[in-house]
Amino acid sequence: MESQFWLERWQNNEIGFHQSDINAHLRDYWEHLRVPAGSLVFVPLCGRTRDMVWLRAGGYRILGAELSPIAVSSFYAENGLGAQVTPQPPFERWEAGGITLLRGDVFDLTVADLEGVTAVYDRAALVAFPSPMRRDYVRKLASVLPSAAQILLVTMDYPQDQMPGPPFSVPEQEVRDLYGPEYRVDRLRTRDVLSENDRFHKRGLTRLVEHVFHIGPTERTRGEGDTGSSRFGG
Repeated sequence: MESQFWLERWQNNEIGFHQSDINAHLRDYWEHLRVPAGSLVFVPLCGRTRDMVWLRAGGYRILGAELSPIAVSSFYAENGLGAQVTPQPPFERWEAGGITLLRGDVFDLTVADLEGVTAVYDRAALVAFPSPMRRDYVRKLASVLPSAAQILLVTMDYPQDQMPGPPFSVPEQEVRDLYGPEYRVDRLRTRDVLSENDRFHKRGLTRLVEHVFHIGPTERTRGEGDTGSSRFGG
């Protein structure tokens, strides 16, 4: 989606994708990654999600990337954090309480921006992009992440012709096509959630499934991770 689309969604408070509660999949499956306390966790297209607060309370340092200035400022205000704001072109860097947000376009990230990231929590990023952009997003992520970084990924799977995104339908096979062979893809859970999402049922969906994946380095890229290099250069 074009940047202006997301800026307008936040401006018009059309943020049905925002969850006020901590995501249940994050609570249930984060430990599966065995990320050491104190590690740097990256949250792409983070919005103002409270999932970052939950991760911070678990002892992790948080780095988010978000396009909307409304989302970024709201996050710190809602959590009682007085952020220090400094320029980090092409981003604006907000910092407080062990949580740093880079306000800008995720496609402008560099290897230096994500240096030291051990894990990624992606509930809102991959599903935010239409099909042509999803491959670009995954390639971008792979080019700037440390090669040993792991990903906890949550996607939605539904008949795309029944509802326009976002969020878009990203079925399991597409996840495997996008991330392999540079990554190992393990499905942790598949769950039918249509009965719990009345707004999607009213929009005409006949099926809505959530998938949870653990995406990690292959044996080859795990070895490269010792050097801190990214998978495709950067």
